[in-house]
Amino acid sequence: MYKLGIDAGSTTVKLVLLDNNNKIIYKSYKRHYTKIKESIINELYNIVDIVNEELVSLSITGSAGYGISKEYDIPFVQEVFATTLSVKNRLKDVDVVIELGGEDAKIIYISNGLEERMNSSCAGGTGAFIDQMASLMGITVEELDTISLNSSNIYPIASRCGVFAKSDIQPLLNQGASKSDIAASIYEAVVNQTIGGLAQGRKIEGKVAFLGGPLYFYRGLQKKFKEILNIESENQLLPENAEVYVALGAAIFSYNEKISTTIKALIEKLSINNSQNLITKKVLPLFNTAKEYKEFIKRHNNDKVLKSNIDLYNGNAYLGIDAGSTTTKVVLISDDNKILYEYYSNNKGNPVDIILKQLKFLNTNYKDKINIISSAVTGYGEDLIKNAFNIDFGIVETLAHYIAAKYFNPNVDFILDIGGQDIKCFEIKNKVLKSIILNEACSSGCGSFIETFATGMGYTVEEFSKLGLFSKHPADLGSRCTVFMNSSVKQAQRNGASIEDVSAGLSISVVKNALYKVLRNKIIGDNIVVQGGTMYNDAILRSLEIELGKNVIRSNISGLMGAYGAALYSKENKKGYSNILKSKDLSNFTHVSKGTRCGMCSNKCNLTINIFNTGDKYISGNKCTNPLGKKVENLIPNIYEYKYKKIHSYKSDINRNGEIGIPLVLNMYENLPFFITFFKELGIKVVLSAHSSKELYLKGQYTIPSDTVCYPAKLSHGHIIDLLEKGIKNIFYPCMTYNFNENISDNNFNCPVVAYYPEVLKSNINELKDVNYISPYLDLNLQKNSIRNLYSALKITFSNITQNQVKHAFFIGLEEYRLYKNNLIEEGEKALKFAKENNILTIVLAGRPYHIDKEVNHGIDKMINSLGLVVIPEDSINTSYNKLDVDILNQWTYQARLLNIANTISNMENISLIQLVSFGCGTDAIISDEIKKILEEKDKIYTQIKIDETNNLGAAKIRVRSMVEAIKSR
Repeated sequence: MYKLGIDAGSTTVKLVLLDNNNKIIYKSYKRHYTKIKESIINELYNIVDIVNEELVSLSITGSAGYGISKEYDIPFVQEVFATTLSVKNRLKDVDVVIELGGEDAKIIYISNGLEERMNSSCAGGTGAFIDQMASLMGITVEELDTISLNSSNIYPIASRCGVFAKSDIQPLLNQGASKSDIAASIYEAVVNQTIGGLAQGRKIEGKVAFLGGPLYFYRGLQKKFKEILNIESENQLLPENAEVYVALGAAIFSYNEKISTTIKALIEKLSINNSQNLITKKVLPLFNTAKEYKEFIKRHNNDKVLKSNIDLYNGNAYLGIDAGSTTTKVVLISDDNKILYEYYSNNKGNPVDIILKQLKFLNTNYKDKINIISSAVTGYGEDLIKNAFNIDFGIVETLAHYIAAKYFNPNVDFILDIGGQDIKCFEIKNKVLKSIILNEACSSGCGSFIETFATGMGYTVEEFSKLGLFSKHPADLGSRCTVFMNSSVKQAQRNGASIEDVSAGLSISVVKNALYKVLRNKIIGDNIVVQGGTMYNDAILRSLEIELGKNVIRSNISGLMGAYGAALYSKENKKGYSNILKSKDLSNFTHVSKGTRCGMCSNKCNLTINIFNTGDKYISGNKCTNPLGKKVENLIPNIYEYKYKKIHSYKSDINRNGEIGIPLVLNMYENLPFFITFFKELGIKVVLSAHSSKELYLKGQYTIPSDTVCYPAKLSHGHIIDLLEKGIKNIFYPCMTYNFNENISDNNFNCPVVAYYPEVLKSNINELKDVNYISPYLDLNLQKNSIRNLYSALKITFSNITQNQVKHAFFIGLEEYRLYKNNLIEEGEKALKFAKENNILTIVLAGRPYHIDKEVNHGIDKMINSLGLVVIPEDSINTSYNKLDVDILNQWTYQARLLNIANTISNMENISLIQLVSFGCGTDAIISDEIKKILEEKDKIYTQIKIDETNNLGAAKIRVRSMVEAIKSR
């Protein structure tokens, strides 16, 4: 009897046919483009002549296989179990198996106890993730793999989800980073996601087998796994047929089921449509009739920018460029604001090349008739394009879009701009910006959301979007991120939804994501202007109007609004001449970019150096001004940097009674002045862990038990490993339920992660068993208890110290902590004085003590400082130390500080607040609403920047500049 295994995965269908001797006599690996059942039937036809009328045992597996199993009564085997079956049957002496699929990732530990692990609903770090990244770069996955082998530099790229990664990759593309380097960085992100998401505390070692399509076909991915896991060649196994091992396991499993059929009978069975329309929640159609759609189009055609024939025009012109996240737009306008020329295209990862071609075209064809006397650029690629072509003005995109919206409706009170990867919402009151809301790293409500599904289903975006206009039963898909939405789409299709229903449902989901995840049910105005290329999609526009219950304005240049606003800005600010490159310069224009690592400070930034034929350079990726040749002492005050250096100035070098290591993590950033002074008084040398870095994080990544804990906590593992590598035999890291009581909250708790993370480290880093890990429970507010606990914890290791010495050192440490806190306030007052004397805006960069860690904040303080703003942390202003009356349980010291600083600066002039929020921190979202409420009552503009493993400084810069422009407009 033959054995047939079918693996119906998220992106591919795999079949394996075994003969009586378990030899593979047929196999296939094909993409199904969501036509899963049809793809299986097509492959079954290929094996009809092999088996003829003989019986075949059968089972099916895979993320899409379960639905087919239920629908057609085919035995189902869970894919991790199927993989384990095939490995045990075919491979010998394997310790660990790593298998990557379209949306699945698995690690199976064979030696020292079988353990099987698989990703959850998130497909970050899988084949689909690689597909999305290749599409973003404008290349095939095969090309991405080939160029990855020629990389020389690695950039940090998020891997949890494609939309996070896009936020890291797009600025790199716009800044001229090498595609080879980006490709290799994408593979490294995949490896890190696999280790961090699945290994979770258990080492990957011994003989490792690579399975699944991505690992079988992509040599660059194999190479990166070997490098990061430090696998010797003899311990790497890429078996024959590795791409179909899950289907092989299903075939082996089928023999146990004792259920057999012929291939012809199976084809007939699958050809019957058993699906029933199980739609339970009715979603209204977007349009009921063609007439209704025609009236909709007619209404939206009323808002137009007039266009003029460029071939008949003579005179001055004004150029606007929008180098966006995924597209590049160019608009040339006349003296009367008519569009002479427009261009809109995917930037294909190279906006410089596109702008060069456009400028050459205009100069070649119109230089004798048209004189460009002013130019402006906006968007993600603003700095690169401005430097490359000597563009006259660079403006933040929020301002560009506002200028364009005002042109259509001077009374506009709300702007909703949905682009390829970003959402920008502007609330306008009394013709000035009141607030700005931008999406965070997730782009689930953006154009790329629809593009991902359209491409996956084999359609262009335009074709796919039109399908849903007249769907009678749009699928109710909710509002979820791209990766999670895949399962919703598959379920809807199993329930009888057509491709038209799915298209309409996805358009509705884009709108719901924008309104409920970004705006979060915020009441928006009556004079609404919508913008962005996504708004060309009539299905999305209609969904928005239905959801809002009101009509909006969409111009005929919706996707060009940023470029048009830039052109208007350049006209309003014209100097009578333009510095933009002329014909000769454009003809000789060259652009070379290279990646390097800066060594001028501890940041060790990954730099992209762009060199132009003019001799000019544009350097990006820097978190400080050192590589630009600017002296630090000339900078505007940055107390964030001062605080970081102050913390690291504390030393205890006297080794009279021994040595102890302290990891500089979490609350130790708060308490280090106390503890180093304490140990110094006891004559104990303190060795701190190294400055945080990505490399340090990766050292401890395999010991992290949770993928959802905040990045500062994840970094703790690397700091402990660093101390162990330094040979430290005594490591001190206390558990601290409480912080110092500052009398500003109902209690003075540390958050549970901060309070008890020493226990997590002890349980997950096996090497700690070989050293003296000192982790007493301390409450420094209870002085007698703390002195007793410290002495008890230290006396065995440091036998020369006495309890009286510990008591003396304790009080010396408390005094130094008080002096340290007062010093920060003194420096803050100096900075505020400087800001007032020089009429400079001050930004309170408010967060938690560990946010001064350069790897945690990614240099955000220096980026803000480089914009000409004074930067101070939340604890460098003397607040009114009171308990505030707020609507939340106010029992966390760090959060109470944020509430107090918000309340204090709400009554101060020329100062605003930006809150740093760590992904994975649930309480930050709650506290953010309270901070916003406090500040908005006093008409203060507030924003927040979310930070994680690979924060996008480009997006943060847009947010800060938008905030500054809003403040200036008042």
